[in-house]
Amino acid sequence: MQAIHQPVHRQKQAEQLSSQTPGPNRGRKPDFRAMLQNKEMQSALGSGLLMLIAWGTAPYFGTLSIMLYIVAYAVGGWTKAKEGIETLVKDRDLDVNLLMIAASLGAAAIGYWNEGAMLIFIFALSGALESYATERSHKDISSLLALKPETAMRIEDGQMNIVAIDDLQPGDLLLVKPGELIPADGLVYRGSSFINQSSITGESLPVDKVAGDEVYAGTVNGEGALYVEVTKSAEGSLFGKIIKMVEEAQAEVPDSQRFMERFEGIYARIVVGITLLVIAGTPLLLGWTWNEAFYKAMVFLVVASPCALVSSIMPVMLSAMSSSARRGILFKGGAHMENMARTRVVAFDKTGTLTMGTPQVTDILTVESVDRTQLLSAVAAIESLSMHPLARAIVDQANKENITLQEAEHVQAMTGWGIEGTVNGVVWRVGKTTGMESMKSEEMKDSSIDLGKHDVIQVNVSSEWGEVCSRLEAEGKTVSVVMADGEIVGLIAMRDTVRPQAAAAVNRLKAMGVQVAMLTGDRARSASVIARETGVSMVYADLLPEDKVKQVQALRKQYGPVLMVGDGVNDAPALAAATVGMGMGLSGSGTALEVADAVLMNDNIEEIAWVIGQARRAQRTVKQNMCFAIMVILALIAGNFLQDVALPLGVVGHEGSTILVILNGLRLLR
Repeated sequence: MQAIHQPVHRQKQAEQLSSQTPGPNRGRKPDFRAMLQNKEMQSALGSGLLMLIAWGTAPYFGTLSIMLYIVAYAVGGWTKAKEGIETLVKDRDLDVNLLMIAASLGAAAIGYWNEGAMLIFIFALSGALESYATERSHKDISSLLALKPETAMRIEDGQMNIVAIDDLQPGDLLLVKPGELIPADGLVYRGSSFINQSSITGESLPVDKVAGDEVYAGTVNGEGALYVEVTKSAEGSLFGKIIKMVEEAQAEVPDSQRFMERFEGIYARIVVGITLLVIAGTPLLLGWTWNEAFYKAMVFLVVASPCALVSSIMPVMLSAMSSSARRGILFKGGAHMENMARTRVVAFDKTGTLTMGTPQVTDILTVESVDRTQLLSAVAAIESLSMHPLARAIVDQANKENITLQEAEHVQAMTGWGIEGTVNGVVWRVGKTTGMESMKSEEMKDSSIDLGKHDVIQVNVSSEWGEVCSRLEAEGKTVSVVMADGEIVGLIAMRDTVRPQAAAAVNRLKAMGVQVAMLTGDRARSASVIARETGVSMVYADLLPEDKVKQVQALRKQYGPVLMVGDGVNDAPALAAATVGMGMGLSGSGTALEVADAVLMNDNIEEIAWVIGQARRAQRTVKQNMCFAIMVILALIAGNFLQDVALPLGVVGHEGSTILVILNGLRLLR
């Protein structure tokens, strides 16, 4: 069990450790120092500085001024020119980079050196801002990679050997010293400490760990030495899965961006065609001079280029993904963020998603003649030799109450019913209530059942005992009967507990107008109890994996895009069938994480409403950017041919709009 309260000195140490290691930062503003360290930003600012110096020296040293302008062109435009030429040669296509370089060189050709340099500077600045957004997103998503441990101290035959992480296998015993990174997923074998898990789960404060608790690779050990038994190889660890997801996220782009990239090539050809037509046709058709025609063509080439349109999408999506990553929600690509915004139904799996996934003892009822502590001690002693989840729940309850376990003998499983063993000469049996009649029912007699510490009621075994079991089962609990020497002496009720934040998560989704459903393979009675406690309105129980897929498809058909949230192997088909599949990062199976489009790293389902809201905000921002960009382009094109827009004004108007849409997208970093 994790400690709820820490001593004051440990609390201070935990806070210090938390401040020294990477963690979520939900209100972080753009880092101007990091922005200035971006190479593209340095080139853009260098180009702008050279432009100002050249402009200042132009009245006095004309030749020097031109040389400085040329250097400014090279510093600010080299990267974009290279990208444009590569696109032209490799893909045989035109892009916005080549259009901007052509426009700036054209301006220089007719003596507008400063305007061309200004175009290069602002274009380079907008590109640097987009590059910063990309770097910031990748940094927030993959900051865990910097925490990847390289070696571990493995204990073999009493010796400690330093080995590579890739050489670790499940079952290996490791020593993790204070302050070190935990090298692999595992269970604490011996020792106690607090672990800073912020890089994995997003928890702001370290968590106490004792023997039996799970720890994760890449998290930071606190003040105590830990002996950790490895449970997963490096590749199969949660950390390894995160790395793979990061690689997928960096390669994936949203559908809208793919469309924009295709549109850019077609649009660029149209712009070049119109530019050539203006240069060659207007002197013949409208009587313009060649200089006038070339000047207007250069202004058109600048203002009609789709820079702002192209920059309307990816900076927004990258910023939204970055802010989500800081809250513990990792997307495999921008396309899934885009789909998340359209969510109309959130379908939850029950076990391990809305609930904790591990049963806990809720009721221990005993006959009047048997002490509760005696019963729990004997039953836990027998169940400690079983790996069944219900057995573990009973043992955990005994440990929680600090009850000393007695020695059990002749323990054996009773196939299809339960388990039995001998404690202090008494034969104890624990099993399903469905087998009571066959377990020496003729020896049962009227008994009183102790309901906790206060209430004692008289129960006739033949009638009222069944009523008690029915009442507990109606509450969604699993009931085990306890027998001593053939007589029923009590029963133990257990239930998977609801996640503390489940009800709040469901209410937040409903407040957003999102429907909430539960898809579970559990019995309808248990599912309805969990649904009442969490506020879920649509419950679908007794579902096999293929049934979950059919139900997800039905929900998509009836309501629209579905977000499926699950953690188990049986949820994988439904995660794949949903519009967006979200896996549980801590409790989720490897298969679920592989199939999922997004992962909730800290298992805090209350964040789902936030991420849907963030995705919708991103979608609105993209629409704002595109509308604004189109309006500016159309206004500048009309102004160029109707009102003689000056090239400097065209440069500032067009490239300024590009910077504005990028900055608008960067707002989602906060």
